[in-house]
Amino acid sequence: MNRPNIVLIMTDQQRADWTAAGGFPLDTMPFLDELMSGGVQFRRAHTTSPLCVPARISLLTGRYPSAHRVRQNSAAQHVLRGADLVDVLRESGYALHLAGKTHFHREPGDFDTYAAPYWHVGGPQSTPEHKRFDEWLLAQDHSVGHEATPFPLESQLPYRIVSDAIEAVDATPDDRPFFSWLSFPEPHNPYQVPEPYFSMFDPDEVPERMVGPEGAERKGGTYVWLRRLIEEKRPGYDEEWRRYRANYCGMLRLIDDQVRRFFTHLHQSGRDADTLVFFVADHGDFTGDYGLQRKGAGMPECLMRIPFSVVGPGVRARTDDVDFVSLADLFPTICDALGVEIPAGVQGRSLWPLLTGEPYPAEEFATGYGELGFGGLPYGVEERPPLHFPYEGRTFDELNTVTQSGTTVMVRRAQWKLMLDESGNGELYDLDADPAELDNRYADPELAGIRAGLTTDLARWMIRVRDDLPEAVYTLKRAPHNWR
Repeated sequence: MNRPNIVLIMTDQQRADWTAAGGFPLDTMPFLDELMSGGVQFRRAHTTSPLCVPARISLLTGRYPSAHRVRQNSAAQHVLRGADLVDVLRESGYALHLAGKTHFHREPGDFDTYAAPYWHVGGPQSTPEHKRFDEWLLAQDHSVGHEATPFPLESQLPYRIVSDAIEAVDATPDDRPFFSWLSFPEPHNPYQVPEPYFSMFDPDEVPERMVGPEGAERKGGTYVWLRRLIEEKRPGYDEEWRRYRANYCGMLRLIDDQVRRFFTHLHQSGRDADTLVFFVADHGDFTGDYGLQRKGAGMPECLMRIPFSVVGPGVRARTDDVDFVSLADLFPTICDALGVEIPAGVQGRSLWPLLTGEPYPAEEFATGYGELGFGGLPYGVEERPPLHFPYEGRTFDELNTVTQSGTTVMVRRAQWKLMLDESGNGELYDLDADPAELDNRYADPELAGIRAGLTTDLARWMIRVRDDLPEAVYTLKRAPHNWR
């Protein structure tokens, strides 16, 4: 069969609800909104875990963190897996191109071209100006820019990544399909943009927050610990939330313009025919909600929900606001699209029938699941264990020993969300009535039936993600599309 080209556009720390197509009042990504309107846009897509490395390894392996065993950003080398996306595409004859952020288990030699790693503070440097910009970016210490970035657009990482991706695609023989992964480190902090993007979105016009710092106090636990730590390190940091949000919008538009440049080049060079395009993020961003920046505390929807859209040959245009899909579903979906058997150990489900208009069982996608934590017990609000950065000074990392301790699992069904941790603490939210997840109704006797049903759903998911690896003598009965 003819293999379509595949383009994977991945952003880092992008909220699902911050584009006009997703209901945001400001038009942050007009090109991607228009491009993906020709395909399926999933409005109930979730990450497997709200931090970079576990989520990205889930994308590549189709496995949840409890199975691939990478539950923190520092553990990529410990991945447990079978064949992954790179293996399948290589065996299917694809030229493999990566440009951008890595944060996973694969190495440079696994790709035909490897323009990486790009991090949030720099990347491969081909000019002296790139070096100067990267040094400036590092000096920002992941902060919020209060002035336009004093470097031209061509220094920005998305511009450099797209230039690398264009060069790689142009070098691919016409008779060989390509997989091009554009892995943008943005809109992750530091929150900075040059003109015209810095002035494009007025801080006074950005939408109000769902909830401010008082929300963190109500949530307690890691929300309070993280907020107090940052306030101690950077007093008054929350006062800049409007500028932070405006910069975040500008970063999204900058990415969008560079994605436009990539696809314009594909079209002009005649390489855009028969191309399957995926647009996802690894996880979301607080964007000021709860008086927090970045990520780290808990599993609120602003961190768990991600953009997830697919367009290309065979995909029928529609907006899906019913089915719960996951980042782990991307790999088996590509397998199904190529007519390749989904490898053993993959836990995600193929979305290909949902994309092509074929019948599918509604109950298969009636629930969604996620995980958080590297194990052990949770630290208390007053504890200050050793971290990988000092308690003194401005520098901090929101993904640290305290915020990632313990284990929490989450299930979604309809408007309901249930979370349980290793200590037996439960949270239950009606997201239609309480999108900020402040009114925990786990103990509400009126919701006993809802709680029981969701607990059963959660138990089924936890059984489902029990690992089928390693394979041994017995023959596993496999379900079509990895559906159960």
